[in-house]
Amino acid sequence: MTTLTPLALPEVLLITPRRHGDARGWFSETWSRRSLATAGLDIDFVQDNQAFNARSGTVRGLHFQTAPHPQAKLVRVLAGAILDVAVDVRAGSPTRGRWVSARLTAEGGEQLFVPRGFAHGYCTLCDDVMLAYKVDGDYAPQTEGGVIWNDPDLAIDWPVPPDRAVLSDKDLVLPRLADLPPLSF
Repeated sequence: MTTLTPLALPEVLLITPRRHGDARGWFSETWSRRSLATAGLDIDFVQDNQAFNARSGTVRGLHFQTAPHPQAKLVRVLAGAILDVAVDVRAGSPTRGRWVSARLTAEGGEQLFVPRGFAHGYCTLCDDVMLAYKVDGDYAPQTEGGVIWNDPDLAIDWPVPPDRAVLSDKDLVLPRLADLPPLSF
């Protein structure tokens, strides 16, 4: 049985699929629309993505897509470990600007469900990290946005100091949450 655990922002779920093991290793059903819909998460994913990160301390995010092409994500680690972060960026939300995080590992098989209206980012905790994630909306670059990873108003407790973080040029110039216009999801 897959376990769904709401985090401090209850829309964000830590999902832990059950693993069935024997002398050969283990098997896990990582996504079942039917069983998760029964547990309250009924979502239609349209695309699978995979990312490889060569270095520990790599930070990707904080990213989102707005209407008319918002995306929810289901993130899992195939190799290595990450600190995965979700930030509420919904205009008018009583929890706007609050964040939650979870440690996801290939060994543990944990997954993080990041709903629409939340920015998503992660930091690798070791070298050679590979992730897979599902999204429920097609990629639409004209609707993508983000928040700078080290926004002081968010005060996310990242496991890497700013001078050692590995970031893309694009992620280095994202705005602070306070500088975003009201967003629609």
